[in-house]
Amino acid sequence: MLSQVYRYGFQPFNQHLLPWVQCTAVSRSHRIQPSVIRHVRSWSNIPFITVPLSRAHGKSFAHRSELKHAKRIVVKLGSAVVTRGDECGLALGRLASIVEQVSVLQNQGREMMLVTSGAVAFGKQRLRHEILLSQSVRQALHSGQNQLKEMAIPVLEARACAAAGQSGLMALYEAMFTQYSICAAQILVTNLDFHDEQKRRNLNGTLHELLRMNIVPIVNTNDAVVPPAEPNSDLQGVNVISVKDNDSLAARLAVEMKTDLLIVLSDVEGLFDSPPGSDDAKLIDIFYPGDQQSVTFGTKSRVGMGGMEAKVKAALWALQGGTSVVIANGTHPKVSGHVITDIVEGKKVGTFFSEVKPAGPTVEQQGEMARSGGRMLATLEPEQRAEIIHHLADLLTDQRDEILLANKKDLEEAEGRLAAPLLKRLSLSTSKLNSLAIGLRQIAASSQDSVGRVLRRTRIAKNLELEQVTVPIGVLLVIFESRPDCLPQVAALAIASGNGLLLKGGKEAAHSNRILHLLTQEALSIHGVKEAVQLVNTREEVEDLCRLDKMIDLIIPRGSSQLVRDIQKAAKGIPVMGHSEGICHMYVDSEASVDKVTRLVRDSKCEYPAACNALETLLIHRDLLRTPLFDQIIDMLRVEQVKIHAGPKFASYLTFSPSEVKSLRTEYGDLELCIEVVDNVQDAIDHIHKYGSSHTDVIVTENENTAEFFLQHVDSACVFWNTSTRFSDGYRFGLGAEVGISTSRIHARGPVGLEGLLTTKWLLRGKDHVVSDFSEHGSLKYLHENLPVPQRNTN
Repeated sequence: MLSQVYRYGFQPFNQHLLPWVQCTAVSRSHRIQPSVIRHVRSWSNIPFITVPLSRAHGKSFAHRSELKHAKRIVVKLGSAVVTRGDECGLALGRLASIVEQVSVLQNQGREMMLVTSGAVAFGKQRLRHEILLSQSVRQALHSGQNQLKEMAIPVLEARACAAAGQSGLMALYEAMFTQYSICAAQILVTNLDFHDEQKRRNLNGTLHELLRMNIVPIVNTNDAVVPPAEPNSDLQGVNVISVKDNDSLAARLAVEMKTDLLIVLSDVEGLFDSPPGSDDAKLIDIFYPGDQQSVTFGTKSRVGMGGMEAKVKAALWALQGGTSVVIANGTHPKVSGHVITDIVEGKKVGTFFSEVKPAGPTVEQQGEMARSGGRMLATLEPEQRAEIIHHLADLLTDQRDEILLANKKDLEEAEGRLAAPLLKRLSLSTSKLNSLAIGLRQIAASSQDSVGRVLRRTRIAKNLELEQVTVPIGVLLVIFESRPDCLPQVAALAIASGNGLLLKGGKEAAHSNRILHLLTQEALSIHGVKEAVQLVNTREEVEDLCRLDKMIDLIIPRGSSQLVRDIQKAAKGIPVMGHSEGICHMYVDSEASVDKVTRLVRDSKCEYPAACNALETLLIHRDLLRTPLFDQIIDMLRVEQVKIHAGPKFASYLTFSPSEVKSLRTEYGDLELCIEVVDNVQDAIDHIHKYGSSHTDVIVTENENTAEFFLQHVDSACVFWNTSTRFSDGYRFGLGAEVGISTSRIHARGPVGLEGLLTTKWLLRGKDHVVSDFSEHGSLKYLHENLPVPQRNTN
């Protein structure tokens, strides 16, 4: 215990100065025993260790992602967080949630401290109740019950309310923390206590001893005896900050205790560049010292002594002292249940204070640049957009050596960390780059009349004509894993469709992505739209990117099924185009050709088993069991080293069966295949609808009627007859490239190329037309005549 005190550089508390701090262990079963106190007092002959007012130890965390390493954390609960809307009583639900989060972090081995408001509000509730009860008794005795409604509650003095509420507030914390087998201790301080060097040292010693015993200190200003607020003379240097509210108390405590993180919870989402609620107010994700001149502060909250300006001053003071700070909303019902744990996990919540400015733009700034650049891109002539894509295709071949050198670095760094299928996806080659260039030139050729193409023309009335035309969606966010060849493909499609683009690639392809993005921007520069395509290189988590609903119009994930599911779950108000699984089926009909079946099965399963369009379940007509055709399929799969999983029906036909499948809804992504038996084509369709993912499904048969029945009744994005499932691909469809394969039922389905990245808008041209002219007694009538649409250029 002695080494613990010396390690932090603080003196244990002195018996002669204990009365200045009211410290009580909350849980009766975890009170500090007298023996412990006697043991501590025996150290009183140890010389005091000098404690600097500001610490010169390590710097604060530079990035949110580092917050997960925070060991010692102070959580400051503002009055608006702790109290109810009527300012009379506590918000018990929020408090319970906060205690639960603090307990979770404490039980993870962190050292948690609370700076809490609420004593005045809780005391006000108790005193009002007592006053009402007292008045009602007196008036009932003297005036009768009919005058109870006219009772007036006097204005209650804040110090009296604090004195009445302090014990009840702590009793409440006691009951809540006890549910998690955690002890808490109360410490009351005033500004005068920090001015006395001896008392400051005692406070430090007390707090360190409590933390050593795994007790959560709950610190508050002693509002029952607090002096009037001092003039705003603090912050003249890092060594001085007046404790005049709980914001400054939390900052002072965080620096004194060398805390890693200070979380300030208020009733707003964080710090805005102008007062929250104003039309142009934007939440500031990261705030840097010196930025306060660009911020306009509004009025303070409905309760409490400090407003946002006080919080920012306290936060900057703590940041200078080496403590990271996050200001966030602790009252919102949708986030308050996990706001503290989200912050510690590094999620983008509230405003993070950092001393380290990033070298490049923030992701929010990149989103704005992509929006602006995309709009400029959409105004270019089709020939200009095509010229950009052709130039990018030329760069892929001209700069081949530089691209392959960067890719070699990625492969060397990934060796031993990535599985073989992922390494194959990561690898680039001369042939891959040549294929990419060919695909880009196809996109350029098909983009000539993509944006601004007239789909419909209608004459509403005389001299009133309506057009429906194609326009870009806006800003696309494409997230891709281990596939650097995805970057130029998606960039070309975005350029052709006039969309702004944010790209988030996997870190395993960082070198490849960097050079491919530089080449893309070089191509865009020939027409001055370099910023339309942005590569996100910051430490933004995918989940945080999915929350930028004001900047991103569509998210397109390219990667594993787990990645797609995570993005679909994380996306907040932004549509996601893609598929979570590629469970592709092939049904071998009783009239299938022997020569075709093994060839189609081999290509669908073995050509690239990690692809989303690879075969996962083979459905066999029951009449084919124990036939030469069935034996040929099994022999081929053995030669190709494909592991077979037997479906329940298939297993019932066998004496010694392969391992029975755990689930018929499985995407293996490897040389594994499920085989199941069906009775007929309808049974196959029912199986596909029950266990498939609406991606790609195939029938192999020589009966045209059976094939057409299958094609018309299977409800998937791609349905094939006598072909490999691997044809489900934008390049193979002649789309030039694809941004992904969609299994959704709106906007775009199947391989999504250029057409899937466009939406429409309506253009109405008139001459002084008003709706009243078309009323019952008006002078005009609706014509609604269809007009010819300009022919599309198919060259």
